[in-house]
Amino acid sequence: MSSQATDDRTRGYDVIVVGAGIVGAACARALAQTGRTVAIVDRADAVSGTSSHGEGNLLVSDKGPGPELVLAQHARRRWATLSAELRDESGPDFPGIEFEAKGGVVVATTAAGADPLKTFAASQRDAGVVAREISTAEALDLEPALNPAITAAIHYPEDAQVQPVIAAEAMLRSARSAGAVMRMRTTVTGGIVRAGTLTGIHTDHGDLHGDVIVNAAGPWAAGLSTALGARIDVRPRRGMVLVTTRMPHRVFHKVYDGDYFGATQSADAALQTSSVIESTQGGTVLIGSSREQVGFDDHLRVEVLRELAGKAMRVFPFLANASIMRTYGGFRPYVPDHLPVIGPDPRMPGLWHATGHEGAGIGLSVSTADIITALIDGHPTPVDATPFRVDRAAVLGEEAA
Repeated sequence: MSSQATDDRTRGYDVIVVGAGIVGAACARALAQTGRTVAIVDRADAVSGTSSHGEGNLLVSDKGPGPELVLAQHARRRWATLSAELRDESGPDFPGIEFEAKGGVVVATTAAGADPLKTFAASQRDAGVVAREISTAEALDLEPALNPAITAAIHYPEDAQVQPVIAAEAMLRSARSAGAVMRMRTTVTGGIVRAGTLTGIHTDHGDLHGDVIVNAAGPWAAGLSTALGARIDVRPRRGMVLVTTRMPHRVFHKVYDGDYFGATQSADAALQTSSVIESTQGGTVLIGSSREQVGFDDHLRVEVLRELAGKAMRVFPFLANASIMRTYGGFRPYVPDHLPVIGPDPRMPGLWHATGHEGAGIGLSVSTADIITALIDGHPTPVDATPFRVDRAAVLGEEAA
């Protein structure tokens, strides 16, 4: 046994974060910067799960009035400064996180979809979102390649984007600079419970002891929480994305059709698709979005890709001539009431959760970390954390019945 492994077994950490995706990275960074000793554990490599299969969305446009929108508004304000913080902390040799306050344009492509889109935008304006109804001519000024046959358009200047893998890696680098240690390719096999309190984890590389264990395992959070003695109902919801070859920029905002919000809020396990299109700084175009509950089945499904491509061409006809370079899929952490799970587990003292963000985890990661840190410190949270509590029926599942 190595001296490092022996050290891990004999000493404890203030916090053990399980999950090295962007939510776990954000939590580890925030907690390490308070002076706490932090260990980050993941069964695979860092940022190799859900965070590596997303588009990097920082959106307010897809959230209706309510707690998730409030969380997203706080997160959007934080990302504006976080990008500069990470640049300073990472140094000139580390790539930028590609934070881009590009804004979003949401369109309706059918007559039936126009009024619902306008009504939804009006409700968001009442909640403080900048949602500007624009004419077709104004939409074409913003996006000249847009289908001129659209029936309604809303401009959301607050929407933004980052490169999610680089952003998560930058947060992990920041956490390590503050003293955090990483234990990758380390599988949690159970919890160490003493007098009814979780005081550490058993892993396939030995035991780790900690005062606080944060479950940031994304779509795998249900399995981890079960192993730690307090299951939460987080399910994998699969999504797929098409990636074009590089081309001159012809998509300048986050652009999607109004069906996207309905797909995100649907509880249907069957396939839901809508057109979501945006360019990257590298010149590729990302085309989504699909949602379906198929467990952890990662087989390629051509019918899903066909639907994505067909709907995207209705928004941007020029994509009919685009070449697809690759496609990828991933699993979002889905909770039936569509709200993340953030905070302590009252059934198992010592266990905390930071998961369940579904497709919004990239954007909401920083606010989740702020809430977790404030709660552990005993300080007021930046937004009301009550709606995200663990002991709600949608999270406890059958146990709450």
